[in-house]
Amino acid sequence: MARKKDLKLYRNIGIVAHIDAGKTTTTERVLYYTGRKHQIVEVHDTKDGKASTTTDYLEQEKKRGITIQSAAVSTEWKGHQINVIDTPGHVDFTIEVNRSLRVLDGAVVVFDGVAGVEPQTETNWRLANQYNVPRMCYVNKMDRMGANFAHCVKGIRERLGANVVLCQVPIGSHDEFTGMVDLVAGVGYVWHSDDKDSEWETVPLDQIKGRFHFPNAQDNEWLADLPKLRQDTLETALAMDDDAFMEFVENGKFDPAVLKACIRKGTVTGKLVPVFCGSSFKNKGVQQLLDAVVDYLPYPGENGGIGIVDPDGKPIGVQEVKDDAPARALAFKVINDQFGTLTFCRIYSGVIKKGDTLANVTRGKRERIGRIVEVQANATKDIDEVRAGDICAFVSMKETETGDSLCDQDSPVLLERMRFPDPVISVSVEPKTRTDVDKMSTAIYKMVKADPSLRLEVDQETGQTILKGMGELHLEVTIDRMRTELGVEANMGKPRVSFREAFGQTLERVYTHKKQSGGSGQYAEIKMIFEPLPPGSGIEFSDEIVGGRIPREFIPSVEHAIRSESKRGQIAGYEVVDFKARLIDGKYHDVDSSALAFEIAGRAMFREAHKASKPKLLEPIMRVEVVTESDYLGEIIGDFNRRRGSVSEQGQKGTQAFVQGFIPLAEMFGYINFLRSATSGRGTFTMEFDHYAEVSAGLVDKLMEREAK
Repeated sequence: MARKKDLKLYRNIGIVAHIDAGKTTTTERVLYYTGRKHQIVEVHDTKDGKASTTTDYLEQEKKRGITIQSAAVSTEWKGHQINVIDTPGHVDFTIEVNRSLRVLDGAVVVFDGVAGVEPQTETNWRLANQYNVPRMCYVNKMDRMGANFAHCVKGIRERLGANVVLCQVPIGSHDEFTGMVDLVAGVGYVWHSDDKDSEWETVPLDQIKGRFHFPNAQDNEWLADLPKLRQDTLETALAMDDDAFMEFVENGKFDPAVLKACIRKGTVTGKLVPVFCGSSFKNKGVQQLLDAVVDYLPYPGENGGIGIVDPDGKPIGVQEVKDDAPARALAFKVINDQFGTLTFCRIYSGVIKKGDTLANVTRGKRERIGRIVEVQANATKDIDEVRAGDICAFVSMKETETGDSLCDQDSPVLLERMRFPDPVISVSVEPKTRTDVDKMSTAIYKMVKADPSLRLEVDQETGQTILKGMGELHLEVTIDRMRTELGVEANMGKPRVSFREAFGQTLERVYTHKKQSGGSGQYAEIKMIFEPLPPGSGIEFSDEIVGGRIPREFIPSVEHAIRSESKRGQIAGYEVVDFKARLIDGKYHDVDSSALAFEIAGRAMFREAHKASKPKLLEPIMRVEVVTESDYLGEIIGDFNRRRGSVSEQGQKGTQAFVQGFIPLAEMFGYINFLRSATSGRGTFTMEFDHYAEVSAGLVDKLMEREAK
């Protein structure tokens, strides 16, 4: 079957932002104005559980009024198919943004017009940079008290490092927000009301200044500066095309079609970031935003394909997005519920039909495609085939997990992998009743399979099931979803910090394992050097044996022993990270040496060496931002210091003050209670993991004692 719609008419986009910036509200308006739904549900109307927005349909999302998992919807606008993924804004669910951005061709970054650039926006921006995702900015909530377009644009330029091209500027703000000026088209859009079906009037650029006068001086300054602002926009955009720029400089003329093409070129290549504005809640600007998505964000493959890597993750090529190539897809999300499994995939090349068998190259397995569905949030529609550029879900795959590569069996390749953060917090999990032990194990396994930022461990000493995640809310929601989606009740223990351990210094060590108990004995001698490495380096093993001092078949046993034993350090049993283990010499016996003997020697060697190296305890340090009224700032900063933290930045965000800094995670439990008390309920905070740092020797015992309680 031939392609129904040209690839150039597709847009795979994500809507990303900090929590409460208006992502879901914007998505609701997109679906309404494109005709996908006929009623708008507001986020604040979902907390009674009687209604839900299209993309926030989970019980936990309705209860909390936030997005927890990314949701995909498809719609059409002016002949273009737009696949939209609405992503969470809370830092605990950054994994959802991560895996969504990996498979998207473009992103709309939504900003709160009052708060400007917020911490999670910075995190999302870094992820978009990591995956080279073209993006455009939408300054939302221009109708709110304190909305400041200039402040927001300044933050985008300075804090995000974006080369901004202003495509729109607001006409008024707060109660006076009336519409916006389109600097590309050279007209203003003025709405007659806030009604969802209100029409707007198009006003020539030269008539706008004389028509409006606002109480806020800054709103008037935007209108007074319109000629200069448009000149700047034209120059910035046309600089993408040398001929067009010279024509403009010499004659003051430009072709409107060329101007749009220049902005598109700059956006697709990442050289420009177009900026728009509006108020999704007041139904102003969303249609123009949809026009911009079509005009400026890339179609599948326009900004390149996906990298092909070798088993070690090194790039070896690129897979272009096209139909006439072997089928290749990347699984980016798995949803498990009582009724089965949905594996979300982005198709990068070829055609995949119902009944096909694909190779899961990541796991060396085969998967038969039984059903293919187009997903509309929590609804599905069966389809017969998918092609390059499509986003779909395969039903009831048994082996495939997030990040796996699915390919034509005759042309297997590994697609560029996703990168997931390590968890920083853990809790013990127990079934509510003894009869639920097996059910709980199965349920947790399904949750971990669906969410790569979760980790499951069993404490070898206590036998407890330990669940690790990105934050208290992340773990709380996971346990609650086990109840609502899988019918399993569980109790969650006290949150604990995921500490790490490290070597304190470089040292050389010799260990001899010798055992004789009748018959053949055990003998192995190894000489090793252990070296600390910079943070984030991981574990390296170096085989430096020469002259056959240790037979080659025994060396993997030593490496396995070192890596296995590093899971439990000598300070408090936490994982040991960031070191290099060099095997430089050894001895063996013709009869008594074996792989087992060398493994035993390796394990004992590691324990002795780590203990002797003056090991260090590392703790996760969180990047924290508090936003509140300036009157409370002194107490907030004082509390940072009491929590072993440091302040990195402070200033104003609209009418609010903010302070940013770094605080150990161990000191952040229950922080919301302090903040509510200290600010009379007026303060908010966000935190995200930043790095691991050494715990001072005098604090180790105190922290370990606290963790043991």
